[in-house]
Amino acid sequence: MPVDRDTRTPEDELIAGSLGDVREALARDPQFAALAHSEIETPDDATDPSLLIGAPQGIRPALAAATAERAPVVVIVPSGREAEELVEDIRSWYRGDPASVAQLQSWETLPHERLSPRADTVANRMEVFRRLCHPQQGSAMFGPIRILVMPVRSLIQPVVAGIGDVAPLVFTCGGEMPLDTAAQQLVRNAYTRVDLVMDRGEFAVRGGLIDVFPPTAPHPVRIEFFGDEIDSIRQFHASDQRTYGDEIDSIWATPCREVQLTDEIRDRARSLVGSIPNADDMLESIAQGIPVEGMESLIPALIDEMQPVSSMLPRGSVVMLSDPEKLRRAVDDLEKTANEFLATSWSVAASGHGSGAPITFDQANFLNYQEAVAQLMYSEREVWQVSGFTVDTAQPGHVQIAAQTPVDFRGSETKAEQGLHELLDSGYELTLTAAAHGTLQRLKRMLHGIGVTRFACVRSQAQDGFIDTAAKVALLTERDVTGRASAAGASRTPRKRHKSIDLMELKPGDFVVHEQHGVGRFVEMRQRTTGTGRNQSTREYLVIEYAPSKRNAPPDKLFIPTDQLDQVGKYIGAEIPKLNKLGGSDWAQTKAKAKKHVHEIAQNLIKLYAARQQAKGFAFSKDTPWQKELEDAFPYQETADQLTTIDDVKADMEKPIPMDRLICGDVGFGKTEIALRAAFKAVQDAKQVAVLVPTTLLVQQHFETFSERFEGFPVKVAAMSRFQSAKEINETLKGLEDGTVDVVIGTHKLLNPKVKFKDLGLVIIDEEQRFGVEAKETLKAIRTNVDVLSLSATPIPRTLEMAVTGIREMSTLATPPEDRLPVLTYVGAYEDAQVTAAVRRELLRGGQVFYIHNRVQDIDQKAAQLRELVPEARIGIAHGKMGRKQLDQIIRDFWHRDIDVLLCTTIVETGLDISNANTLIVDNAGKFGLSQLHQLRGRVGRGHDRAYAYFLYDPSKPMTEQSHERLVTIAQHTALGSGFDVAMKDLELRGTGNLLGDEQSGHIEGVGFDLYVRMVTNAIEEYKEPERVEPVAVTIDLPVEASIPVDYIDSDKLRLEAYRKLAEARTDEDLDELREELTDRYGEPPQVFTSLFDIARLRARARDLGITEIVGQGRKLRVGKINPPESVRMRIERIYKGAQYRPLTETYTIPTPFEGSLGSAPMGSDAVLKWTEQLLDDLAWTPKAGAR
Repeated sequence: MPVDRDTRTPEDELIAGSLGDVREALARDPQFAALAHSEIETPDDATDPSLLIGAPQGIRPALAAATAERAPVVVIVPSGREAEELVEDIRSWYRGDPASVAQLQSWETLPHERLSPRADTVANRMEVFRRLCHPQQGSAMFGPIRILVMPVRSLIQPVVAGIGDVAPLVFTCGGEMPLDTAAQQLVRNAYTRVDLVMDRGEFAVRGGLIDVFPPTAPHPVRIEFFGDEIDSIRQFHASDQRTYGDEIDSIWATPCREVQLTDEIRDRARSLVGSIPNADDMLESIAQGIPVEGMESLIPALIDEMQPVSSMLPRGSVVMLSDPEKLRRAVDDLEKTANEFLATSWSVAASGHGSGAPITFDQANFLNYQEAVAQLMYSEREVWQVSGFTVDTAQPGHVQIAAQTPVDFRGSETKAEQGLHELLDSGYELTLTAAAHGTLQRLKRMLHGIGVTRFACVRSQAQDGFIDTAAKVALLTERDVTGRASAAGASRTPRKRHKSIDLMELKPGDFVVHEQHGVGRFVEMRQRTTGTGRNQSTREYLVIEYAPSKRNAPPDKLFIPTDQLDQVGKYIGAEIPKLNKLGGSDWAQTKAKAKKHVHEIAQNLIKLYAARQQAKGFAFSKDTPWQKELEDAFPYQETADQLTTIDDVKADMEKPIPMDRLICGDVGFGKTEIALRAAFKAVQDAKQVAVLVPTTLLVQQHFETFSERFEGFPVKVAAMSRFQSAKEINETLKGLEDGTVDVVIGTHKLLNPKVKFKDLGLVIIDEEQRFGVEAKETLKAIRTNVDVLSLSATPIPRTLEMAVTGIREMSTLATPPEDRLPVLTYVGAYEDAQVTAAVRRELLRGGQVFYIHNRVQDIDQKAAQLRELVPEARIGIAHGKMGRKQLDQIIRDFWHRDIDVLLCTTIVETGLDISNANTLIVDNAGKFGLSQLHQLRGRVGRGHDRAYAYFLYDPSKPMTEQSHERLVTIAQHTALGSGFDVAMKDLELRGTGNLLGDEQSGHIEGVGFDLYVRMVTNAIEEYKEPERVEPVAVTIDLPVEASIPVDYIDSDKLRLEAYRKLAEARTDEDLDELREELTDRYGEPPQVFTSLFDIARLRARARDLGITEIVGQGRKLRVGKINPPESVRMRIERIYKGAQYRPLTETYTIPTPFEGSLGSAPMGSDAVLKWTEQLLDDLAWTPKAGAR
């Protein structure tokens, strides 16, 4: 299922083919028409039978679409990014089925690198190959491709022979396929089997369900089997594993690797073990049918025959080489880098197997570009070389289309007015186009403003415009009129997030905290059977060991029934805590101390909180149409978390109580966009906004971002930092006072008492962890009644504490944007060759590099050294000691891609957002703090491309224990969104203190972070509602079969998760929701499992009555901690013969019929539960008034 089909919205349907009329008008240009209808003779030059065509960028997609009416078209462009834009662009010109315009992506890794291309790249390629080799007319999945766009790299990289003939694995509703065959097929297509499907290319089998995440699908699917028949296919969310939406008819599980793990390949891998250096682990995995990272590098050894992609292109097609000069350069760079990487064998060093170049067989190397093109020319395909230069038409086979790129009206109104009026006066048909409706309206207003009225407005994905003098047609895009483009409003899917899955990753040996017994060590999960005969029952327990109670004795073990899991949490705090003794007094003391201390904190907090709640803030009004227009122009797809957070922030702003919200999201997860929307909302109500950021660079960057996004709206943005001159700053100060400046972005200069606001409505603090307490206190003074929004990626412990304890509202952005990849992180010793190769690889894909060198003294020497290593790179230097103008210019140049390598100090650590920079190299990484390393790594990998971070240390100097620990941590936490984990690890490395006061106390060390936070929350609740009683912990032990059978949920992790959710459920709704979720994820729960739900209901009932235990002992039942009135006691003794009440211990002993008497069998689980429920009803009985 190709990505662009199921996610297409009705809006995209409007855009497909929207420029068809303009294309028809172009037919009046004789050269354009002649090319489209193949009326131009190809030169009979034997060496080069291709046409050379001069055409500006904007008209090429139109030409491709027009030509496609008569023959299939293949367009070859220099890079992947251009291919992506061009596909959208062509769809706007092409009137056929938009799905027949396709893109063949190229690997983003080098052929012999020990890294695999992304699963979705491979899936896209496999899909295209299948559609090229075996098109099926009228099929939604396998329809023929009419226009294929590909980067030149896809053309010259050979592929496994017969790749287009691989039979596709399609699951169809109502189709027959045995479940185990399906699983084998998925393995063959290189899917990885896991417990829980979270990422693309994974699958899981549970009972009669298969969960699989095909790389081209937007969400994973759950396939339900009934015997061998496929019963239903539904999408589900990886975040909470719940299905949603309607059923799907069929899904194509596209392969995740280009090598099929067939039996013969697995055998071949087995036979090669030991013959290729450093590849044994890989070969062994392949032999077992497990796809491994980087197995593509072994293709030449595993596969005999490779074929060029060109052999699969349709016969009789027209091949357009877009900018042959650029194509040649791209190929040249590619080959250079590939050879360099081979030479440094960096890939091998990175995988830690010592050096020795990886295998190289020429088969998999890039083909020669000249030969590839020649092959196309002599194989019944027309080749057009389309160039942006003007072509000399006197020569045969040279065609010039009479069109040019629009004169730059960019941004200057006088130029635009003059140019557009001239065009209209000469009788041109003028069309204005943009992708988002809001943008189009804004451009329309702009043109009306300068008196231009005769033009058509069309929504389309066209990137560049053109003016065709022969056909008298002009097309102008947003880029032509304003000089910048905002990407289209892609489809948006806001959705309610359920509780997400939080697996307690307990490994044997982990430290845990039990609320009653203290810190212990987790040993295992174990099933135990109790009772005898008919009366036995099986339960599952967690085994936790504590410090031995006597010297030299073995450690004590505690068995915790799974229904009390809510009392157990993981221990976060000191590296290795001291284990408590079971029943000893040490835990009680630690807990009491912490509790007393927590109460003090809670009091202060409550004062603060109360003051805030009473302060009258400003209630902002609902969203305006402009707000929607601004949000539509956002170039990316918002993530679910982003949407919920944006809604929360708006809701907070609309309330009369001042907002205080912390947004915690990893670097590059879209915090700025949220701030931007909030700021815009505030300005709509004529309030002013102050944005406080830690560094001057960030002021610059936010200033650019805000100005760019607010462009075309009447919002005045100003910046205040040492980059602005005294004159500018005074103007800004004046503007703030008289209300002409709406948004001001600045460093702590904003906290200066001289800064006076006319009407401040919202304060935004970015990178909150960088401000000291004083700065924040100053702020609080300005604003008891101003809304505050703080953003942070790695919150400091204190912030975390305040958020967690609920003094501040907190939203977390945990889902990375759709196509993000984790940053590949290498930690290693510094070597020249590696640095050269790393820089070159980045320049090759047109990217930029951050090189962090944190010593201003010798930064110039470093620059000289880099220039020697990579002479072709343009290098810029930035550090805090430079003059304002100079630094500003350097950052601007980097932003505008005039510099390739930015050699700088940690001045870029916070918030410099350049999506084109995707390689980070850090010198002497051992000297940095953990959150610094994480922030630095967050500077790259913000686009769709794979990003690389190299943390290098000086091999000649020894490293401290702590720096080693830090580098290890950063190497391990590479997953997206790991900022929070890094913050927690930071807590461990630095130790925690009392996060709110200034005394450094070890209270957290004693009880662990989680429990500490829970205690603070409880203390606060107590102050808020003094009547509230702490709910009691209830123990229920009845002779009932109740557990989660292993064959229902076979993974320990997932079983633990289910038990924990059960233990945490408090109300009937919670239980119903949980039951629905588990049915959805694992199928219908078995009887033994349903008993667990009944026990949970009993427990809730007992909790309401204040009962602490209901324990069955032999023929009696003990009910603890209950003090019924006299009337209830008499009634109980009447109903239950032989019931005894002991007032001292407040317990009841009641005889039970569980074991059955002479002649009747023991009670079943259901009956036992019903009987107990009846007993609780009787204990809760109250005499009715007037009954006497």
